[in-house]
Amino acid sequence: MGPNVVLVTGVSRFLGGHLAARLAANPAIGRVLGVDTVQPGRDLLRRMGRTEFVRADIRNPLIGKVIANAGVDTVVHAAVNTHSGPGGRAAVKEMNVIGTMQLLAACQQSPQVRKLVVRSTCAVYGSSSRDPAVFAEDMEPKDLPSSGYAKDAVEIEGYVRGFGRRRPDVDITTLRFSNLIGPRIDAMLTRYFALPVVPTVLGFDARLQLLHSEDALAVLERATLAERPGVFNVAGDGVLMLSQAIRRAGRIALPLPGPAVLPVTQFFRGARLVDFSSEQLRYLNFGRVLDTTRLREQFGFTPRWTTQQAFDDFVSGRGLRPVVDPETVRAAERGAGELVVKLRGSSAARDVES
Repeated sequence: MGPNVVLVTGVSRFLGGHLAARLAANPAIGRVLGVDTVQPGRDLLRRMGRTEFVRADIRNPLIGKVIANAGVDTVVHAAVNTHSGPGGRAAVKEMNVIGTMQLLAACQQSPQVRKLVVRSTCAVYGSSSRDPAVFAEDMEPKDLPSSGYAKDAVEIEGYVRGFGRRRPDVDITTLRFSNLIGPRIDAMLTRYFALPVVPTVLGFDARLQLLHSEDALAVLERATLAERPGVFNVAGDGVLMLSQAIRRAGRIALPLPGPAVLPVTQFFRGARLVDFSSEQLRYLNFGRVLDTTRLREQFGFTPRWTTQQAFDDFVSGRGLRPVVDPETVRAAERGAGELVVKLRGSSAARDVES
């Protein structure tokens, strides 16, 4: 049987709010409850249609009464926050970890709950020079994340596994999203690539595997409606090198030596342009690539956008005006390549003559 009463957390943000809107448009679902500490914006609230907004803090045990009184049978935890906001890092960690603990406690006490969908992140794998070429779901990180959002996600998944042992009757789907990008979402990478001059670490060129925000919504919706328990990597096909992405966006790369990176990123963070954290900096050094075989074969979902298509849709959808015309860059690269070939040919000819 499909879900009858669905509760979605974090509906004031993109994923939670737009997922609630999709579920509310499905006549097979009896009720949709959207929970958050702040009310969604006017446009998002209008899109959410018949979603019943409940102003509640999942850190408060009263969330249990909301679940019990409404007869919730399906919970989608999309409220996990990926970047700092008002209150700083401590407030984000409290909402992520303590909020998840209270939500799971409420689900455990309600016998009507039979499905849990958790939005997680591939940041649980960490980023290091010792990483494998691709991460599958059963692999452990080479360097366990020790701070920030990545550490929160590791703790959250641990609590979810504990909940699964206590409530084996509940179907649990954990979705490890790759970094999100798209014209409608506000995320670390969308802000990063919108900078006219993009700071990078000298000597590093990370492999980026991205997920379009619309694909993220689609996989959350399918996980809510279908029985797909398990842990799944979610990412678009293909890889972009960081240098390629910067060129495709028409930005200017600013390679910095290691010691100069921290002061520059602190400036961007202080100006609220990009929320650089330590794990995000490691990601921009080493990147991360996921094996999505389980997503396609067991979950039955193939993202509509590849990594390259998702990035290009972000660039065109945001209307980013290139600081440097990409065609000019490509022409310069072709010219440099032709020059190298000519120089090699001239050198070989001189060697033959001598």
